[in-house]
Amino acid sequence: PMRAFNSLNRVGASALSNEIAAGSVFFAVGGIWWLVAVLGKMPPVLGKVWLLISMALGVAFIWAMTLVYQIDTVPTWYNGYTTLAFFLTAFLCGPVFAALLLRIARVPFCSVTFASISGLALVVCVTVIVLQGLSLSTIHSSVQQASHLAPDYGMLQVWRIVLLAAGLGCWLCPLIRRREPHTVGLLLGVVLVLAGEIIGRGLFYGLHMTVGMAVAG
Repeated sequence: PMRAFNSLNRVGASALSNEIAAGSVFFAVGGIWWLVAVLGKMPPVLGKVWLLISMALGVAFIWAMTLVYQIDTVPTWYNGYTTLAFFLTAFLCGPVFAALLLRIARVPFCSVTFASISGLALVVCVTVIVLQGLSLSTIHSSVQQASHLAPDYGMLQVWRIVLLAAGLGCWLCPLIRRREPHTVGLLLGVVLVLAGEIIGRGLFYGLHMTVGMAVAG
């Protein structure tokens, strides 16, 4: 802990340092906005500008996280699927979690718009899963085949899609019937979506492999 600030010594040169710096700035700016807003001291105009800045910093933080895993000696991570995976997690989990919190706080918001974003993210997620699965057969080293790293890749991804679809369904189905989703339903949806993304993250780390003597793909 005493050397924690040493991680910031290489900001601009190290992806990990950039991630820590981006995360620190995002949580600091977002946390200050939340605190001042809760205390009722935030001017409306400044609050909107501050909120937009916080959102932009959040996007920058996610981008910085993706760069940590863009390692050219790890061919299964060194591609656009890694970047998409991180942003898709935000679009899948973020809106439904926000809907739950706003529902608990009884704050009105446009559920249909945000639910549509998550629904579109699910379609993109399924597309990425299929394309990435096909690409694994083209990545190998002299001693290792990427498709052998996760023998149950297909089955686990199916379970992931089922959980994501079921979780978003807890939010979407009431909206389709022109009803407001219940808090319990949204909570269940958040749990299911998180479970699906945990499977996805486990598969992501399970696909780690190094270049070795040669790589094709």
